[in-house]
Amino acid sequence: MTQSVVQQLGFAPTDRVAVVHVDDIGMCHSANAGAFEALENGPATCGSIMVPCPWFLEAASRARANAGFDLGVHLTLNAEWTEYRWGPVAGRSRVPSLCDAQGYLPRSVVEVLKTARPEEVEIELRAQIERALAAGIDVTHLDSHMGTLFFPQFFDLLARLAADYRLPVFAPPARKEILARRGLEKAAPLFAELEAKLAAVAVPAFDAFDADSLDFQPGEGPAHSAKRIGRVTPGLNWLLCHAARGGDELSAVTPGSAHAREFERTFYGGAAGRRAFQEAGIRTIGMRPLRELMRSKLSA
Repeated sequence: MTQSVVQQLGFAPTDRVAVVHVDDIGMCHSANAGAFEALENGPATCGSIMVPCPWFLEAASRARANAGFDLGVHLTLNAEWTEYRWGPVAGRSRVPSLCDAQGYLPRSVVEVLKTARPEEVEIELRAQIERALAAGIDVTHLDSHMGTLFFPQFFDLLARLAADYRLPVFAPPARKEILARRGLEKAAPLFAELEAKLAAVAVPAFDAFDADSLDFQPGEGPAHSAKRIGRVTPGLNWLLCHAARGGDELSAVTPGSAHAREFERTFYGGAAGRRAFQEAGIRTIGMRPLRELMRSKLSA
């Protein structure tokens, strides 16, 4: 009988196993400070870096200094903030369809879907991965900023990138009951298509995911986090957060969510978070074991 992914990783089939992932590393200094604090001190097990962003170089420096941390590339086609933007790594002349009127990456997913040429998307994403590798980052995985790549026109590209770089790609599992948490149950057939394409290149599949980060008001953080931990199911779970250090920079860059990012720094980067996962009996892992599992299958 075929073993589940968690069994292949050495866990029991009924174990609740969570990849606790910090998004948006490299976006700004506050994001770098909070993310590395979470990876050093908290239950966070891995994170991904936004290569086009202004603070990428600091993130890369810290990644080199902490080679044991599991860090991926947060594949980025959007620059969503109003007054804090970034452009493509490949250069505006090579990927003009990925640039808005100001020369930055588009703010919304819809804009990307309307204007991006597939061949230019591939040029840009490969440029991001290559820049991360050239910076000395031991890239453990790939994922998609804002979920922009989770649309059918990008599925083959994601599978190609996974195969070419021998890196696992996070994709939401095609389970209606899990997707319903984000109102995405009707997209289950599409995610099943993506899951199949990734499985064909040995990418391990997740059983559940929780992207319900930042959706809480000041003072609601403890209850919100407890609810998320309570939703972790048997099997392999992806639980993302946006840990960042509060202050003037974070408030200016992310005015609507700075309070949540700061709370997630204290929770996913501190003793309270560690204790909550331990008391719930949840096992936590990074993405490196999944990368090695994938590569062992590709080499078999």
